[in-house]
Amino acid sequence: MSLNTLLNKKGNKTQPPQVDNVHVNGIAILLFTICMLVGVIIAAIKDGIWTDVQILLVVFPLMILGFLLMFSFKIAQQWEKAVVLRFGKFRGLKGPGMFWLIPLIDMTPRWIDHRVMVTPFSAEKTLTRDTVPVDVDAVLFWCVWDAEKAALEVEDYKGAISWAAQTALREIIGQMTLADILVGRARMDADLQKIIDERTAPWGITVSSVEIRDVVIPTDLEDAMSRQAQAERERQARVILGESEMQIAHSFAEAAKSYENNPTALHLRAMNMLFEGLKAKGALVIVPSSAVETMNLGGLSGMVAMAQSQQPNIEK
Repeated sequence: MSLNTLLNKKGNKTQPPQVDNVHVNGIAILLFTICMLVGVIIAAIKDGIWTDVQILLVVFPLMILGFLLMFSFKIAQQWEKAVVLRFGKFRGLKGPGMFWLIPLIDMTPRWIDHRVMVTPFSAEKTLTRDTVPVDVDAVLFWCVWDAEKAALEVEDYKGAISWAAQTALREIIGQMTLADILVGRARMDADLQKIIDERTAPWGITVSSVEIRDVVIPTDLEDAMSRQAQAERERQARVILGESEMQIAHSFAEAAKSYENNPTALHLRAMNMLFEGLKAKGALVIVPSSAVETMNLGGLSGMVAMAQSQQPNIEK
């Protein structure tokens, strides 16, 4: 079993509810310390003056007061709400800021965080509609909008939303083909958000967004898709080359129509092509005798040859 699988399973375990003593704040501890110090000082000053019973009658209430202050004075952060139960029944929500509880009567079993939470989840080796196993990793952004429902309607809302997101992801993958998953991530994100939000709304939780991080397909299928893409690009290249040849042939056909009823233009074009060929040094141009006779190219060729032979003398 991979490390990521172990981490995911570990992350999906039900978290124990936050209990009251986790949120013992510094001010409460300071009040408890002051009461203890006052008791110790009184006991030290009155030692030998008062009897042990008198000292105990003064110090013991101070100790009890210190404990009561430590467990009754609470402070909730700006993003927190404390769920208060009195004799096991829901009393209300407290915070943010400081508030007091009645010791031994009130308790705060849950502290609800109202900030946006991030929950990663995944679906491993899940079959698509076209029976392709894929591994999909996603991230869920959500927040608690009703602390009372989140505390009373579900035992562990963080674990519940993680499992709800995972099952929704598997359900979406089973309804889509591999091609739809690879190219339609935006639609997949929207469908996931809708399904998860419908499941978590009774718990007082709303889903802000869902984002697909990665889609992993089998290696053999990935190689086959790569070959298919290369073949598709080769086909497109051949189609483009064929279309280019058709355009060139069409241009030549249009040019032939232009020269068909204008032999003078055709002769001029042929003479220009022959002249361009003769200008290149060491070029050999073979011209049919019929073309030489019809276009009177013999004289032109002789004139060009004479000019090339006399060029060295002129340079000297």
